[in-house]
Amino acid sequence: MAKTVLAVDDSASIRQMVSFTLKSAGYEVVEAADGQEGLDKAKTRAFNLVLTDQNMPRMDGLTLIKSLRGMANYRSVPILMLTTESSDAMKSQGRAAGATGWLVKPFDPNKLIEVVKKVIG
Repeated sequence: MAKTVLAVDDSASIRQMVSFTLKSAGYEVVEAADGQEGLDKAKTRAFNLVLTDQNMPRMDGLTLIKSLRGMANYRSVPILMLTTESSDAMKSQGRAAGATGWLVKPFDPNKLIEVVKKVIG
């Protein structure tokens, strides 16, 4: 059974690129257009990994991570930030919120697959 990834990004083209990349590696991908939609989808089913952008309307990535970490079934699920934000201060905030790792856009598809395999197999 394929492992499932929740890809949260307000950019349709980034969601499509992430989805195409991960599906080609055998993962099932569910897309969400912002943090609120991602949180709503996370409440309805289980995911093996959450991949989220930081800057989104309605709910940003850090708020999404904090919300997910407050849910019993997402306390240990890996959450990766995939964002243009690369400052040490932002990464520190991500770690404090509960992010498992950090990837900077634009992403290398092979690197994305490598990191996803490392965290969920």
